[in-house]
Amino acid sequence: MKKFIKLLTAAALSALIAVTAAALTACNQEDETTIRISASPTPHAEILKTVVKDVLAEQGYTLEVIEYNDYVIPNTATESGDLDANYFQHNLYLDDFNATRGTHLKAVAQVHYEPFGIYRGSYKNGSLADIPQGSTVLIPNDGTNEARALFLLQKEGLITLKEGITASNATKLDVVNNPKNLNITELEAAQIPLSLQDGAIGVINGNYALGAGLKLADAVASEDKTDENVKQYVNVVAVKEGNENKPKIKALVAAILSDEVKEYINATYNGAVVPVF
Repeated sequence: MKKFIKLLTAAALSALIAVTAAALTACNQEDETTIRISASPTPHAEILKTVVKDVLAEQGYTLEVIEYNDYVIPNTATESGDLDANYFQHNLYLDDFNATRGTHLKAVAQVHYEPFGIYRGSYKNGSLADIPQGSTVLIPNDGTNEARALFLLQKEGLITLKEGITASNATKLDVVNNPKNLNITELEAAQIPLSLQDGAIGVINGNYALGAGLKLADAVASEDKTDENVKQYVNVVAVKEGNENKPKIKALVAAILSDEVKEYINATYNGAVVPVF
């Protein structure tokens, strides 16, 4: 009887080991063919879900898209390994994030550029030169995008920034001339379209403008797409350093930089999103 029990126990243990091994193999296979990527809803997630997902499926990959209206979590989750990649930020923001947060993220694909625009809030008519004294101007509160907004306001003659200030470090404290006494108000970038009527005008990121149904053609002013400086604002796919040569990451990059994606962007966004590949 004892011998029978020992044999039964050994058989059960062998079965358990076999099941566990099979489960681990299946999990490893899933890890190799499943790509988890975070993205801003518009246009990033739209591009991934509408085009990239199908391109990857033809190659045997499953693309899981996790949407965020946030500029921090996608990077920290990619750094920790909870995500394979993210697609929401431009080069300058990525470099600044790595420098200030101690992360080790790397751009593996240069995808598109979204021109910043100045959109009307309560100031419905008239040129920017005629904006009333003391008007409230809404700008993003995150470092690189705040600087970008300030440079656009300077380009339009509304303010003057200190000499030597760059698009990576300017803040509203660097405004040395404000002839209209504008009340420059910092808000989370995603909130500006929702709060636009609280200001005379707002400077809005391209993706958030699109998400709010705002057209670049309706902007009072926008960045010059031919400016050499726009390269630093190209939106990228980022992964943790060391993962860039994984087969699934290479497949992801090839799918995003495909002719199908370029055609979709050009046909869908009417110049508010500009492919750079």
